[in-house]
Amino acid sequence: MTFAQTLLVCTAAASLLGCATVRQQDLAAWEGVPVEALDTHPVFLSMPVYKTFTDSGMEIRNYANSEKSEQCFASVGGHHGKHTNYSAFMTCSENRLVCNNLFYIQDRKVVRYTPTGNCYTDDSVRPRPPVVAPAKTK
Repeated sequence: MTFAQTLLVCTAAASLLGCATVRQQDLAAWEGVPVEALDTHPVFLSMPVYKTFTDSGMEIRNYANSEKSEQCFASVGGHHGKHTNYSAFMTCSENRLVCNNLFYIQDRKVVRYTPTGNCYTDDSVRPRPPVVAPAKTK
């Protein structure tokens, strides 16, 4: 793949991220859900979680979803009279795309889900049916 093709693919991917949105129905689906559904959710299990508590006893969980992105651009020297300069200069920048999935929990139930940062939601972040251990048979 040439540099121009790589740049085109990266630009297209970045523009698609800009179209991603947070859907209100995905946030509302968590209101009143027992915290066990969050503890066993496959998407949130894959993220690091940071827990804090307010003075009133409300638990706030931050499931941090981040990705490092790097962009590089090259400029190649041009003609100088009869001589060609083949030196290349590379300029790179690095960014971290972060979504903080904040869950506010009171009395073992989710009160509110507020994603902040570079976030999007879809059906994959909605609560799942409870996971029930199989009954023991003798």
